[in-house]
Amino acid sequence: MAIETVVLKRTFNAHKDEYEEAALRALNSGWYILGNEMQEFEEQFASYLGVKHCVAVNSGTDALILALRALDIHEGDEVIVPANTYIASVIGVTENGATPVFVDADKFMEIDADGIEEKITNRTKAILPVHLFGQTSRMDRIKALADKYHLKLIEDCAQCHGSKYKGQYAGTFGDIGCFSFYPTKPLGALGDAGAIVTNDNEVAERLRLLRNYGSKIKYHNEINGINSRMDEVQASVLKIGLKYLDEGNEIRKKQARMYMEGIKNPKVIIPPVNENADHVYHLFPVLVKERDKFQKYLLENEIKTQVHYPIPPYMAECYKDWRYVWSDFPNAERYAKQEVSLPIYVGLPDAELQYVIDVVNRY
Repeated sequence: MAIETVVLKRTFNAHKDEYEEAALRALNSGWYILGNEMQEFEEQFASYLGVKHCVAVNSGTDALILALRALDIHEGDEVIVPANTYIASVIGVTENGATPVFVDADKFMEIDADGIEEKITNRTKAILPVHLFGQTSRMDRIKALADKYHLKLIEDCAQCHGSKYKGQYAGTFGDIGCFSFYPTKPLGALGDAGAIVTNDNEVAERLRLLRNYGSKIKYHNEINGINSRMDEVQASVLKIGLKYLDEGNEIRKKQARMYMEGIKNPKVIIPPVNENADHVYHLFPVLVKERDKFQKYLLENEIKTQVHYPIPPYMAECYKDWRYVWSDFPNAERYAKQEVSLPIYVGLPDAELQYVIDVVNRY
């Protein structure tokens, strides 16, 4: 039985007719950029989260870059970020000339909210928590620190569409929430796409300018912007995906429960879940000391897995001038060297998931 990490075709097939109808509608409209499909998606996603504004862009990375730019974060400023994250979170900081200040991870594999305050200096302008794997960070503590020190709060929600912390949606705690709609995400497009949400009218207006060359009217460029616009086809399919987002999250939660109840191998550690977080399981991470051996064993049994993320940004070659070493952030180091993501996605049959459990238990 061959098991893939994710099979997007299965997820697509769950609502194939609606996706095809939506894409054809966008194609037949004859209007492909900044049109009705994008505007309707912005309105629907904002309504889903209960925020005033959604600004659709062409990727989650652009969402982060433009979010910091809209908040006037620039060279000389510091932004607090988790040591364990995908590099896009840090690119959002460095592309604006600011300096990322790393905080180690907690037992939930999120930024350690209790380690943030000691990293705040007079140059700190923002905190950027990343809600990894589908679980929201400790936003009550992080929000309190942002308020106490008058810092901007930007949430990286690339992996947690529909996740909540103490009943409140991720992306709605701070000044800005940034989302990726990469195809594998809980709410995925058929290519790159992203969005920024906010309750600040002025920030929303600035973001709309920034994504469109700094202009509202063609050739009238009010500020220095870029080209980062969600196209109409992606917006049309995202509207369908949004209809089924909660349903998909419940499917992955059920799959996660099967893993948690079924995996009994003491060599395979399932990280704890914060009881205040509504985990939507974009990914299902486990920790194994001899990861290469474990992955090789699974592959011999026709089970493919992925690692998130083997090189944390503080150790990335492109940032080697920062001169960090692995041990500077011991929890981040452990996760980077031990994490394995087991298959989990909408469309994964229970029989295949049970096969993974059985093989893992024999390791």
